[in-house]
Amino acid sequence: MKNILITGGAGFIGSHVVRLFVNTFTKDKIYNLDALTYAGNLENLKDIENSPNYEFIQADIQDLALLQTVFKEKNITHVVHLAAESHVDRSITDPLAFVKTNVIGTANLLQTAKEYWKDDFSDNLFYHVSTDEVYGSLGDTGFFYEDTAYDPRSPYSASKASSDHFVRAYHHTYGLPIVISNCSNNYGPNHFPEKLIPLMINNIIHNKPLPIYGEGLNVRDWLYVIDHARAIERIFSGGKLGETYNIGGHNEWSNIDLVNVLCDAMDAKLNRTQGESRKLITYVKDRAGHDLRYAIDATKLKDELGWEPSLQFEEGIKKTIDWYLSNKSWLENVTSGEYTSYYTNMYK
Repeated sequence: MKNILITGGAGFIGSHVVRLFVNTFTKDKIYNLDALTYAGNLENLKDIENSPNYEFIQADIQDLALLQTVFKEKNITHVVHLAAESHVDRSITDPLAFVKTNVIGTANLLQTAKEYWKDDFSDNLFYHVSTDEVYGSLGDTGFFYEDTAYDPRSPYSASKASSDHFVRAYHHTYGLPIVISNCSNNYGPNHFPEKLIPLMINNIIHNKPLPIYGEGLNVRDWLYVIDHARAIERIFSGGKLGETYNIGGHNEWSNIDLVNVLCDAMDAKLNRTQGESRKLITYVKDRAGHDLRYAIDATKLKDELGWEPSLQFEEGIKKTIDWYLSNKSWLENVTSGEYTSYYTNMYK
């Protein structure tokens, strides 16, 4: 029996990973450790919160002593580490918060795992979930590969690059069994509306301006979040120790083209005149250090583990829009801050 600790499991990507693991590894115990900062929302997991193989632990990975207690009391055998500060804009405003969580927090987890597993790693795994932003910025052509040199451009990506290096260092120095994945931009249900797609959906619903950095020409590769969770499960189950796997959607969009697609799709869903929501687009001063383009080559993951995206973007974005329109109370709760009361009410 595995005792799997998933950090950041109340967040956007983490909640989908927790759900998949609870439903897939039914004979194992899944522990969801989350500090419940602004982006952590236990409402994301209402459907599985009473599952017999699931338990929530409110804790911060910056607290080394508490992590040591959790590993000992729950006999943690495997870690899937997603907990992180992840919003680039916030990292520009408060870079030290990203150092504390993404770097120190990851080092705390690594050290705790190493000490608790006592250098006998035959039945253990430390899986670190990272981002494509560590690779820097591409021009109009080319892709990020697993051996692409790191070139982070923001405090966020620098903190994630540092955490990746620490994970590899623990593997090479101590033999800790690790795998790392670097994924492109995610979209889908339960995404906190500070990121591009949920922000635009929410603002279109309320006829608010749609802020676009610069000329909107920055390009990102987009992946449906449930496909990312599937990739994580595949790597967790069959990835080679010490290896890195890139996860991508083969789906590049410039910001302005993506927002135009959202506007037109939302107009159709809301019975508005086509083109009405595009009038809400507002160009704002570009973000400092804004990377031009990200593009992932996920051939290794497909060839070694048989994973590839299950949804085309058109279907994925439709599912995403439908989810937000069908879950307006969730959207209202997170934008008003009411979601923070869920933990208190549930666990009082």
